[in-house]
Amino acid sequence: MTSTPARRPAATPHGGASRPSAPSSRLDPEIAARLKRSPEGLLPAIAQQYDTGEVLMLGWMDDEALHRTLTTGRCTYWSRSRQEYWVKGDTSGHYQWVKSVALDCDADTVLVKVDQVGAACHTGARTCFDADVLPADAPSSDQ
Repeated sequence: MTSTPARRPAATPHGGASRPSAPSSRLDPEIAARLKRSPEGLLPAIAQQYDTGEVLMLGWMDDEALHRTLTTGRCTYWSRSRQEYWVKGDTSGHYQWVKSVALDCDADTVLVKVDQVGAACHTGARTCFDADVLPADAPSSDQ
């Protein structure tokens, strides 16, 4: 597996540990300047199957993960639980080959259109969003 080892956690303004301080990123400074990150320096990254529109999963990226995704053709995420970068497919063989990357209108979410090989979910399911569909009592659009 090719991932960057965990780094020392940085202190938060409230005194607790948060996401480790990010290394200086190679992300294009013009792109970096546009991003609206969480207090931990992260952006939600939605992975979507490029040809069907199927929403596959949600991961987290910092500037370096986004740089790696844009330059390697493979999705790189920041693991909040393991506190390290991970490249989708390195351990599972279920690769995400990048087709396009876009920011939403607020520049606070990334949409990565991918060609997913195998399951996207860590449970082995194709998508993380099909196991627990909640009932919705929304009125129909024809009313």
